[in-house]
Amino acid sequence: MQQNENEPVKKGRFYFIYDRPPNLVMEDKTKRGLEVRERMLDEKYGVESDRGMIYDMDGIGHKVGIRWYFPQSKYSLEQVVKHAEEMESRYRAIREITCPDDE
Repeated sequence: MQQNENEPVKKGRFYFIYDRPPNLVMEDKTKRGLEVRERMLDEKYGVESDRGMIYDMDGIGHKVGIRWYFPQSKYSLEQVVKHAEEMESRYRAIREITCPDDE
């Protein structure tokens, strides 16, 4: 059975991973709908990433990652899932602090 290209190969509560040759694309679900302002090298992962801008309550803009492009020639699905699960853990920890009754 062939995978629909719009369907993620893996998903969590806060992420999707898509098979988009030549890349595996990790997408932050919390940034869905955020306009892509630039594509640049992400220092943490060492891969190209789409970045957007969010503003804090003081009106100060912060560049944030929306999706990351992991070349399949260098990264396996398992490696990308590991990065996605780390992001998932960070968001779960934030949610436990800010919304402890939402579990």
